[in-house]
Amino acid sequence: MAFAKNVSPELRKELLDIIPNLRAFALSLTRANDRADDLVQETLMKAWNKFHLFQEGTNLKAWVFTIMRNEFYSQMRKRGREVQDTDGVFSAQLATHPQQEGHMDMCDFRTALEALPEDQREALVLIGANGFSYEEAAAVTGVAIGTIKSRVSRARTKLMEELEVNGESAYGPDALALHVIGSNSSSTRKM
Repeated sequence: MAFAKNVSPELRKELLDIIPNLRAFALSLTRANDRADDLVQETLMKAWNKFHLFQEGTNLKAWVFTIMRNEFYSQMRKRGREVQDTDGVFSAQLATHPQQEGHMDMCDFRTALEALPEDQREALVLIGANGFSYEEAAAVTGVAIGTIKSRVSRARTKLMEELEVNGESAYGPDALALHVIGSNSSSTRKM
């Protein structure tokens, strides 16, 4: 691949810096660690092979995320006969009972996130987890900015309902943790 030599060191570093975000997005799409890793690898290979098509000065992150999204949907079309675990029977057998409340909260969050419609989940992950602007997320998904804003709003509302979050007091340490923090430190930290 002679053209790969023409990639600037800055672009190479930027591509490497995007990998954690790619993995998070891939995990939200595939819902399986091994498939997410495969999707990231396939995305990086495609991006690297097509780097000569990338226009420097444009948004590399959005370009690579678009490649990932397109690759994911291509794979889904190919896997038309794959068995779905929509009721969670198979995944429930693989899960272990959480030992800590934070882990349980994260499991609840993942369950609620997975229950969102695919378009809402995708928009929320792009905006909330990967730090895309609404404009960038709209470019990645190929929809209008207003559509992305609407999907994110509906996703947030649905998550708040599912997780029974009623306001800011639902975040941060509970009363017992605040008591322990208060008695073990001379000053309280602002969160």
